Amino acid sequence: MKVLILHPTGNAFFRAAALGLQKAGMLSGFRTTVATFPGNIFDKLSSLVPFAEFNRRRYDPALLEFTKTWPLYELGRFAASKAGFKKLIKHETGIFSVDSVYQNLDKRTAKSLKNMADQGINAVYAYEDGALFSFREAKKLNLNCLYDLPIGYWRASKRFLEAESERWPEWASTLTGLEDSEAKLARKDEELRLADKIFVASQFTANTLKDYPGTLAPIEVIPYAFPPVATSRSYPDISTVKPIKLLFVGGLSQRKGIADLFAAVDRLKNYVELTVVGKKSTDQCPALDAALAKHRWIPSLAHEQILKLMQEHDVLVFPSLFEGFGLVITEAMSQGTPVITTYRTAGPDLIKHGENGWLIEAGSTNALQAAIEELIDKRSIIAEVGRAAMETASKRTWNVYGQELAAAIVKPV
Repeated sequence: MKVLILHPTGNAFFRAAALGLQKAGMLSGFRTTVATFPGNIFDKLSSLVPFAEFNRRRYDPALLEFTKTWPLYELGRFAASKAGFKKLIKHETGIFSVDSVYQNLDKRTAKSLKNMADQGINAVYAYEDGALFSFREAKKLNLNCLYDLPIGYWRASKRFLEAESERWPEWASTLTGLEDSEAKLARKDEELRLADKIFVASQFTANTLKDYPGTLAPIEVIPYAFPPVATSRSYPDISTVKPIKLLFVGGLSQRKGIADLFAAVDRLKNYVELTVVGKKSTDQCPALDAALAKHRWIPSLAHEQILKLMQEHDVLVFPSLFEGFGLVITEAMSQGTPVITTYRTAGPDLIKHGENGWLIEAGSTNALQAAIEELIDKRSIIAEVGRAAMETASKRTWNVYGQELAAAIVKPV
């Protein structure tokens, strides 16, 4: 099978998927917005501080011969964001919004499909919000539509998050996922309807698709992978009683359970120290501002710096209420930092409770507090579980993910 794959940004799972297809001899085309390869213009610009973002769009040179890019809308989004022109990047309506970037790549890819089909491709692999136009055209050309849903299904999300806005009304403004228009939600449903096979990265995501009002194509669960495991990791001397250093990394929204995290930490006060890394989802949440003022807050860090920061903390706390996967889970585990997370993430796919991490009920401040209190009472377990987390991480590389994805694509339905 020959596959054309497209995605507008340089996520780790997209890079691994494309490279997995290339290594399996299945890649026929690679489409994105900005791609940094050795010696190209984005590579040269990436050394300059204002353009360091281009380092996140760096791809394996093996993909170069398959690559075609349409960077205009993404560069517009990048420039408008840096300049503070919020209207240009406003959700859905801005000319350089994330939605516009996704749809522009999708439409341009769709226009090229006839030529690609003539060259022998059999399938189009695309991701949520960026698949509709390519899939419509693929159906006309009798090409397979392979759909990747990185986060849970929107109807399940709405059900969970509407309940959450009632539980924490003062945090409701952070739940920006409830702002999608009816038109955007209808496009998501049509993408799913057109798919011949659906790929998700966690069993939780697969379960959310039970809310879809119709029959779906077969669903394949292929968990994402871990970054390279840290070569060294030290743990504090447990004979020294110091506050446990907790770390949260992610968007600052109650979808991630941060209201529960702040509440639990407030109850434990002198026994823990909390560092928060992530950007605000809104500037209109006084409760968030008040909570951040009490703790160490870092709005943004480069990926390498986040990994280093993980090694400097005892535990990553990721109490998300709705998460398709949660790459920070695998990142922390690879650095020997054990994770407390919920059953609504990829946690159950990767973690055995009490052995290489901890799983708790989502949306429960009490459950989160109890999990942290257990570590306060038995600090030696942090090192034990952290080492087990590294062992788990060593067995699942991005190369393994790419191999499994390629094998699943050609597996008979």
